[in-house]
Amino acid sequence: MSSFQLYFRLGLQHILDIHGYDHILFVLALCAVFIPRDWRKVVILVTAFTIGHSLTLALATFKLVNVNSDLIEFLIPVTIAITAFITILRPKPSSGKGVSINYIFALIFGLIHGLGFSIYLRSLLGKEASIWQPLLAFNLGLELGQLVIVGIFLLATSILVGIAGVSRKEWTLIIASMVFGVALMLMLEAKYW
Repeated sequence: MSSFQLYFRLGLQHILDIHGYDHILFVLALCAVFIPRDWRKVVILVTAFTIGHSLTLALATFKLVNVNSDLIEFLIPVTIAITAFITILRPKPSSGKGVSINYIFALIFGLIHGLGFSIYLRSLLGKEASIWQPLLAFNLGLELGQLVIVGIFLLATSILVGIAGVSRKEWTLIIASMVFGVALMLMLEAKYW
């Protein structure tokens, strides 16, 4: 297996790993307001998240940024809780032509999540001669993993909202409330306290 394939697979596995469910929760909190016909918006949203975390992942991997890991592990659930809480307050996507707050959250909070990924990736890279290719492969794996999560979520939304007749607003509130509750628990369990 090539180095690119190895790091691509590691990125994919990292985001799909049930033990790393904090990142899955964040993606769900971002996408809770969308339905399958919004798939283009969701892809842009996930890509904005990838851009945000790729930037800090690269900076931290190159050791240009160094942040307390306990602080980052606390801030990740904070970003999830904020995103879920805003979704609870506004369970419908904005209908205006402006940029939705979820895109801003995806990009800005992606910076924090990238610092969390960097702790994991730095331990994997060890003494690689060049880290550009592994960094790119890892990020592409993360992006694909996020798209898989969103695809499954949109399929579930399609079944429950489109076929079973669950109210779109209720579905959004259920998802956002569950994510918010788990994020609060993660914040309380953080070592940062």
